[in-house]
Amino acid sequence: MQNKILVIDEDISNCQAIKNGLEKDGFIVDTAQDIDEASSFDLPSYSLMIIEVLLNRVSGFDFAKRLKNNDETCNIPFIFCTSLGDEEDIILGLNIGADDYIVKPFSMGEFCARVRSVIRRNTISVELKQKMKAGMFEPNIVMKDLRIDRNRKMAFVSGVDCNLTKIEYELLLYLTTNRNVVHSRKSLIEKVWRKDNTSARAIDTNITRLRKKLGSCSGCIVTRPGYGYCFKEP
Repeated sequence: MQNKILVIDEDISNCQAIKNGLEKDGFIVDTAQDIDEASSFDLPSYSLMIIEVLLNRVSGFDFAKRLKNNDETCNIPFIFCTSLGDEEDIILGLNIGADDYIVKPFSMGEFCARVRSVIRRNTISVELKQKMKAGMFEPNIVMKDLRIDRNRKMAFVSGVDCNLTKIEYELLLYLTTNRNVVHSRKSLIEKVWRKDNTSARAIDTNITRLRKKLGSCSGCIVTRPGYGYCFKEP
């Protein structure tokens, strides 16, 4: 499905130039010369809005605030494209929630690339939210140098893959999701191995291997003699 973009700018020639450039990139583009005209469109149907700050009656900043305060439009990304290039204006625009701030004049090639980047980021964000809502996506676990990617079943230390086996990964996942708690060998067998015939020796062996693979994070797995193991949050 093609992405729809709304361009709001009092300068008709600028609207047309942006419209032509984006349509060549495959977007559907509507234009408006002021906020009243923009408001006559079905705003929730747009994938992105490109807004000039300097508009009559209602400024682009104020219009963007309206979008953010409306449940139907609060998640629509927008870019300020304006001749206001002072640092304070840029900071204000980004603080309002703009996904980008482009100062005129600009290169159409760069402009289209930045538009594609914003839409791509927003598409990924929407997809992740849908997966989370459907219970299909699990957020990563991140603690200092350790990152556990629960969707790919992988663990990384300082960005380097730990190359964990299935049981090592599941052991690490259980310890980190139940961190700062001491777990007996018996409870680890029940929760991770789920086999009654697993020996305590197997637990110790896998803990040793896991520590080696965790490198700088190995010290997070603490042994409590007579009790078991605990993942201490760094």
